[in-house]
Formats: sequence, C-alpha cells, structure tokens
Amino acid sequence: MKATETQRTAAAIRARRGLLARDAAVVAFTWHSIDAELAALTFDSAAPAAVAAVRAGEASPRFLTFTSADLTIELEIGPDAIIGQIVPPQAGHADACPARGAVVTAPIDDIGCFIIRPRPTSPFRLHCHADSGVSAQTTWITLQPPARTRHRGTRRDQHR
Repeated sequence: MKATETQRTAAAIRARRGLLARDAAVVAFTWHSIDAELAALTFDSAAPAAVAAVRAGEASPRFLTFTSADLTIELEIGPDAIIGQIVPPQAGHADACPARGAVVTAPIDDIGCFIIRPRPTSPFRLHCHADSGVSAQTTWITLQPPARTRHRGTRRDQHR
C-alpha cells in the first residue's frame, strides 16, 4: 500500500519535531541577553603586534580588553582563573557563559573587580551586569589550555 502525501508529510513533521524544539531553544537562549550591549575586543596581548613587543622566552599572562558604549571590561587570563575589572567601577556580577558546561557567576565589588574561577575550558562569553542596570557582553573568547611547567628531573637525570 502506498503512503499518501498526507502520511508522508506527517512522517516528515514527526522526524523534524525534535530538531525544531532544539532550534527554538537555541534561538531563545541567543535572545536571552539581547538587552546587553555587545562589547567588542579592542586589545589582545596575544595579537601579533603585542607579542612582538615581548621578549622571547618571557612568560606573561594574556590581557584582553572589551569595550562597549557604557562599559570597558579588562581581563587578565591566569592559569586557573580570570581576573577582571569593569570601568567605570561599580558593583554587580559577571557570568562566564561557556559553550559547554555550567555558567560561572562571580560578584563584582564596588571598585569593579571580579574573579572567574575555575577558568572556562571551552569558548565562552562574559556577561557583566552592573547594579546600575548597565550590562555588556563580550564576543566569544577562546583560550588555550594553560601552559604546563616542564619537570626538569633530578640532578642525576640531568647528567645522563
């Protein structure tokens, strides 16, 4: 017995139902922070021009600056945490929203400082909410895994 056009259409809709629900969830999540202004990356110490100014072999943290009309977000990327400050300084909270994993929320103190710990392991966006009602969200940030220190071995190992 041949399937009618209506039966084929109904089967196609049932097959897509799961995808449609997922698509709707993605759109809803994307729009949840629409009131936050997008803060653009204006400085990255890992950019070629900034790296050229650092001597070879010198280990230093990565610094990022994001700027919106109302807030500047300054970040220092450490091996296990992100230290940040919003300018102008004001209290609030910061959310690190990773592509995978749980959101990490940190309080922002009166001078605008916060610490995100642990450091996200997947690409993430940082959403800073000031108690004054101003908020800004960074573009996606991708970090390299922290550099591991090389074990030099014992003195006897070095003489072999």
